[in-house]
Amino acid sequence: MSQFFQIHPDNPQARLIKQAAQIIHGGGIVALPTDSCYALVCHLDDKAAVEKLRRIRGIDEKHHLTLLCRDLSEIGNYARVDNRQFRFLKAATPGPFTVILEATREVPRRLSHPSRKTIGLRVPENAIAQCLLQELGQPLLGTTLILPGDDAILNDAEAIRDQLEKQIDLIIDGGACAMEPTTVIDLTSAEPVLMRQGRGDAAVFGL
Repeated sequence: MSQFFQIHPDNPQARLIKQAAQIIHGGGIVALPTDSCYALVCHLDDKAAVEKLRRIRGIDEKHHLTLLCRDLSEIGNYARVDNRQFRFLKAATPGPFTVILEATREVPRRLSHPSRKTIGLRVPENAIAQCLLQELGQPLLGTTLILPGDDAILNDAEAIRDQLEKQIDLIIDGGACAMEPTTVIDLTSAEPVLMRQGRGDAAVFGL
């Protein structure tokens, strides 16, 4: 059965953030509010948790998972960023964007795209997500909370509990999020490529 934490969206309770971090360190899967929609997240280095995350979402290794990072400098540890890409990232972070970049050796090979060696990264503009990232001291691995066969994003913590309480370890109720996922931009080519239009305005990338 999932634990259920009600965390203040603007002033997250430090005690609950610490407990959530402990659950993630212990291999737990967590439903987390972000600046776009709710996401499922787990520890970056926990192979079993990552496999479970993929099973719940019904996705294979060719589906980009996303590293949720604290800031732009942390993105630079996990992805190769040139000056052009940096300018785009500086304009778009934090915010509801996921960018596709070439992964560095810091990213476990099983997490990057098997043929392209790329990874999705983002910096969420959400107090709960940011406090949890600060407590962990490293990125979270995450994916949009859309269940197999569904078109709609799960956006209500109680609805998430109804559907997933036997499959995940913690649900963080931080109030309703936006009903749109992140906008996904591929920055690995000479020009930005829009992969998915979501909440973020792609005009930031000249699109």
